[in-house]
Amino acid sequence: MGVFEASDIVEIAIRIEENGVNFYRFAEQIAKQEEAKKLFAYLAQAEVAHKKIFEGIFAKMEKLPPPESYQGEYRDYLSAYVDNNIIFTKEVMDKELAKIKDTIAAFDFAIKRELDSILYYHEIKKLVPAGQHETLEQIIEEERKHFSTLTEMKKRFLQ
Repeated sequence: MGVFEASDIVEIAIRIEENGVNFYRFAEQIAKQEEAKKLFAYLAQAEVAHKKIFEGIFAKMEKLPPPESYQGEYRDYLSAYVDNNIIFTKEVMDKELAKIKDTIAAFDFAIKRELDSILYYHEIKKLVPAGQHETLEQIIEEERKHFSTLTEMKKRFLQ
């Protein structure tokens, strides 16, 4: 198989957003500052909205093969990227979350995950019909805003 099936894309995108929801709810619980708690709660809700958008986009997705050097190259690449950077087993996620003891560590983790999500969504654009690129760009732009907001908040908490 040369590309992800639509169901693979839905599963991955939904898992990314579910991981985001779970993390932001966790971060909200450990944050001591009210401003950080509110931000993490807002970001959790935004991830829920993204999940719903992805369900709609990819339910109708066509199968468009990307350019590949060899059969299965793109699928192998995305699978490895997702497995290593975005989707975690419960054991790995529990281990990662155990390292987060304060708001700054939560910001660092969230910033990295937002960047990982942006890259992933850019990559899957190659598999999405051109008519849906604008919607996907809107999601990417929201993830960028999350990244910027998290970065600015982290700076304020470091001062």
